[in-house]
Amino acid sequence: MQRWIQRARSGGEALQALVDGLAEELGRSVVLDDPLVRMICTSRHFGDEDRVRVRALLQGVADDETIRYVLSQGVAQWTRPGVLPGREDLGLQPRYCVPIRERGHMLGILVVVAAGEPLTQAETAAIDRAASAVAVEMYAERLASDGDEEHTRRLVSRLVGPDSAQRCAAHRRLVDDGLLPAGPHVVVTSVAVSGQRGPSGQVAVALRGALEPFRQTRTARGLPAVDQDRAALVQVFEREPAEEGLEQQCRAIVRSLTTFLGPGPAVVVGVGGRRTALADAWISYEQARVAARAARRLPRLEGVGDWERLGEYAVFLQLPDSALNDSLLPKPLRRLLAGGGNSRLEETLRCFLENAGSVPRTAEVLEVHRTSLYYRLRQIQEVTGLDLDNGAHRLVLHTGLRLWDLLQAPPEGPA
Repeated sequence: MQRWIQRARSGGEALQALVDGLAEELGRSVVLDDPLVRMICTSRHFGDEDRVRVRALLQGVADDETIRYVLSQGVAQWTRPGVLPGREDLGLQPRYCVPIRERGHMLGILVVVAAGEPLTQAETAAIDRAASAVAVEMYAERLASDGDEEHTRRLVSRLVGPDSAQRCAAHRRLVDDGLLPAGPHVVVTSVAVSGQRGPSGQVAVALRGALEPFRQTRTARGLPAVDQDRAALVQVFEREPAEEGLEQQCRAIVRSLTTFLGPGPAVVVGVGGRRTALADAWISYEQARVAARAARRLPRLEGVGDWERLGEYAVFLQLPDSALNDSLLPKPLRRLLAGGGNSRLEETLRCFLENAGSVPRTAEVLEVHRTSLYYRLRQIQEVTGLDLDNGAHRLVLHTGLRLWDLLQAPPEGPA
């Protein structure tokens, strides 16, 4: 075994050689995963393949359900080797898993299919030796990639930051170094995670994993910048992206983070306005942060906000959190909402205003007779003291209801 460890070359070839050598010695399938259970390299089969392994090889990644199961067993937090129980319903045979750690960093998981005969003491000793060699290689790669990632993070942070001189310098560097093109269509996405109580750094690892697929797509080049519990993704598209495509991308990010982190943390994603030059990415970024605030405060957005769809909420959310409180609500509306006993009148008022004051359309949507609707509208006017035939009065109530929506879900964590 020592001979093939010494023959292993640097980089990815070295890791592949280590995995292949261990598999040949054991006569078992071996996989090296990253901390998010995504395959880095794998050996050939030894007749012990299961459905999970076959699907992972065909797809290049394990199914979300399998990843969730593995992470739910705490494998990424293990400090010593252990056996991951099989799951017949997933088509998963037991695995012997060795966490690859070096100097406090969780680098990956060395996985040996443990179906059939139990591992002998000599086999586990061989796995330990291989794991030590893998840790050396992965730590060297980690040091190099950390330097590159920090350099990229600083450039992106300056590109979208408040200092115009730093923005110009970062823009020039990103374009000159070929990291991003100058245009023609630029969008920045903001991602934030709150409520995570796992190990320090776990959120950052998950954010990197969720955003990695968007560095290069069929229509765009992207550059993510991750900072603890939040991230920004700058993308330059060849053609103007459709709203539906951006929403699908955001939903994919949310699904990935939910898979990697479990159901506990709250994930919000905000998409900024579409710009025509990389130099204006900072504008899209500020808008993306506003959209993320909307995603946190408005449950109907289901965690994803888009600046282009916010409407009047984009104006309200320019206010700091400290200013978004009940004092902004117009007194007439507060009287209607007081005590929560007028929910039917609130629903009627919302529907009436959303339908531009049209009695026929409002009655149809609410499925009530027009006589009943007129009665409710008179009640609303009596409680609020406002005239629903007056455009300015309707604007006061409509604006108030929008603000009321934002106040129902106070923000938590980073925006």
